[in-house]
Amino acid sequence: MTRLAVLTAVAALAAPASVLAGVNPQVAGLQVALRAHGLYLAQIDGIAGPRTTAAVHAFQRTHGLPVGLADTRTRIALGPLGRPLFGARVLRHGDFGFDVAVLQFLLTRHGVYTGALDGYFGSETAAALRRYQKQMRLQADAVVGPRTLTAIVHRDDVPVRAGVTASPVAQPVAVHVVKAGETLTAIAASAGTTVPALASLNHLDSARPIVIGQRLKLPAQSAALQPAQSDVRARLDAWSARLGVDPHLVRALAWMESGYQTRIVSSAGARGVLQTLPTTRAYVQTVLAGRRIPKTVDGDIEVGILYLRHLLQVFKGNESLALAGWYQGERAVREHGVYNVSKPFVANVLALRTRM
Repeated sequence: MTRLAVLTAVAALAAPASVLAGVNPQVAGLQVALRAHGLYLAQIDGIAGPRTTAAVHAFQRTHGLPVGLADTRTRIALGPLGRPLFGARVLRHGDFGFDVAVLQFLLTRHGVYTGALDGYFGSETAAALRRYQKQMRLQADAVVGPRTLTAIVHRDDVPVRAGVTASPVAQPVAVHVVKAGETLTAIAASAGTTVPALASLNHLDSARPIVIGQRLKLPAQSAALQPAQSDVRARLDAWSARLGVDPHLVRALAWMESGYQTRIVSSAGARGVLQTLPTTRAYVQTVLAGRRIPKTVDGDIEVGILYLRHLLQVFKGNESLALAGWYQGERAVREHGVYNVSKPFVANVLALRTRM
C-alpha cells in the first residue's frame, strides 16, 4: 500500500459513531487530548462513548465552538495534542501530538508498551516501537514511516486522516466492571450518580453485596463532568502562579506523572496529579508549609508544587537537578549525581515543557 493510499484509506470516520463498531485508535488520541484539559478522566479505550462525548461537548461550549463532532476546528482548539491525526506525518523520537498518543495506544494494545499515554515520543515509546517492528519483521528504526504505517493500518484497521467522531447518540450508558474492594456506594460516587439510581438501572438490591467482575451500567448523566475534577490545567496554573513556579514546567511534570488524572494512586501510595508520596506530603506539611494540607485535588497540587519549588531552591534553579531530585530523591542527587535511570525522565519533562 502506498503512503497516498494509506492517507486516504478511510474517510468513513466522519460518519456517526454508532455506525463504527468497536475501538477506534484515533478516538484514543482524542481522549488523551481531552484529558490534557482535565475534561476526560475515564479510561483511554478508543471508544466514542458517553464520557468522551460529554468531554468533547464541554470543551466545545467552553471555547465557543459548534457542539457536535470533534472536527478539525475542535482539534485545533485542543492545542498541540489535538493534531495531527495518526498517519499525517512520519513519526520519530521527540515528536509530540495527537498521532503520538494514538501510536502509544496501539503499542499498549500489542503488549509492547507500558508507559504513559502522554503524546510524547520519548525513549520508552521508541523502545516499544522497535519491539513492535521486530515482531512485524520491519526495520527496527523506531520511525513510523510508510512501511511501519502500512503494517499498523492493515493490522489494526486504523482510520487515517479523517474526522474523529463523538456523537451524542454514541451509547446510552457506560459500563463499569467491579474490582476487588469496591462498593456500590463508592462506584456511584465516582460515577457522579446515586446508589438508588445505580441499583435501579442494574436491577440490584442495594442491600446485597456486588461481585468482583460484575458489569454495572452507569447512568448517562454520570458522563457529566464533576466540578471538583474539571480543568486540571487551570488549577495547575493557578497554584504555579501563587507559589512562583514556572507553570509550563509544572504542566509538563504533571503530564508525565499522571496525564492530569486526579484520582490515581500508585502501588507505592503516590497520589494525585503530581503523584506525591506520603513521605513527601509529610515533609511538605511539617517542614515547608507548617500546616496540614487537605487531600483534595487542590491540596495534592499544592503539595507537589511546594516540593518542586523546594527542589528548585536547593539546586539553585537548575531544573535538570531539581527534576532528578523529584525522580530519585534529593539526597541521592547530592551524594551520587543524576542516575542513568533518571535521565530519560528529566529529558522528557524538559522537552514537554516547551509544548505544554
